[in-house]
Amino acid sequence: MPTRRDYYEVLGIPRNATDEEVKKAFRKLAFKYHPDHNHDDVAGEKFKEVNEAYEVLSDAEKRAAYDRFGHGSTEGFFGRGFEGFGSSGFGDIFDAFFGGATTAARRGPQRGADLSYNIAIAFEEAAFGCEKEINILRTENCPMCQSTGCKPGTKPDRCHNCNGTGQVRHIQQSIFGHFTNISTCSRCHGEGRIITEPCPQCRGTGKEKRQCRISIKIPAGVDTGTQIRLSGEGHAGERGGSPGNLYISLAIKQHEVFSRDGDDIIYELPINFAQAALGAEIEVPTLEGEITIKVPAGSQTGQVFKLKNKGIPHLHKRGRGDQFVTLNVVTPDSLTKKQRQLFEELAETLGPAQKRS
Repeated sequence: MPTRRDYYEVLGIPRNATDEEVKKAFRKLAFKYHPDHNHDDVAGEKFKEVNEAYEVLSDAEKRAAYDRFGHGSTEGFFGRGFEGFGSSGFGDIFDAFFGGATTAARRGPQRGADLSYNIAIAFEEAAFGCEKEINILRTENCPMCQSTGCKPGTKPDRCHNCNGTGQVRHIQQSIFGHFTNISTCSRCHGEGRIITEPCPQCRGTGKEKRQCRISIKIPAGVDTGTQIRLSGEGHAGERGGSPGNLYISLAIKQHEVFSRDGDDIIYELPINFAQAALGAEIEVPTLEGEITIKVPAGSQTGQVFKLKNKGIPHLHKRGRGDQFVTLNVVTPDSLTKKQRQLFEELAETLGPAQKRS
């Protein structure tokens, strides 16, 4: 077990130091070594040592016993380690001694809470932009009392419990002297005023819930997960604070024939054997109507054609993506007698299929 240092040496005071000198030395060292203030590796141990010394030297009976018998007289106090000093612990001792009591200030303007809304739009609406109208339920300032909570023509009274400050002070006595604990007034809840004649429309809250219809402009190029912020369209603020925001989260409905890859559009074009073998001109749908593409003779499944600038407009930027047309040569699953005969004749002339290099 390590040897304890002399308590007077720990506090840096002479053996005939007065109670005030003991207290002054402790205040200085406790602040210096407190773990919340000093992150040195040995600060915590030194803080324990300083508190242990003060616990003895600040008590007349314990100090007298220590002066006569040394550390042997303190085993009953410190046999369980520093945790035996009581239930307060280091933090509470430090807070009480150095004015760390809880304080409460009168609340000022507070921004209103935000709102969120989910909306699903069509594929084409996401591509080219659109306008939507939605209904939301939000808290707004009462129009009758202008959010004061008071009946029109009346004013709130000053809270006599806190004298209008919104705070109540309690002076407490500790072994380190007096300290002040400041808390929120329980009667006015920190407002400093009491509404004696509440507004009949909002019943003194200064707020009311209302259904509001809001127009949303959705830009071209949005995608699922895009979020639009409408500033000031959320709940009303408190005590003159600004309203919150409304956040619109978008989801894009699936299209019947198109799929999307970023700002590009994918379209699968089914063709038959004759079109693939002989070539053909085929109408292909795009977001802006049909266009004709030329499928060359001998085309195969998986062959891709690019239609430049036929994709989704870039969000908040110029230009747009492309449309990719992927060929899919469809094998018929049923044939007429005449078709089967023709295919059989064709098969005889073609011979076995050769592997493409």
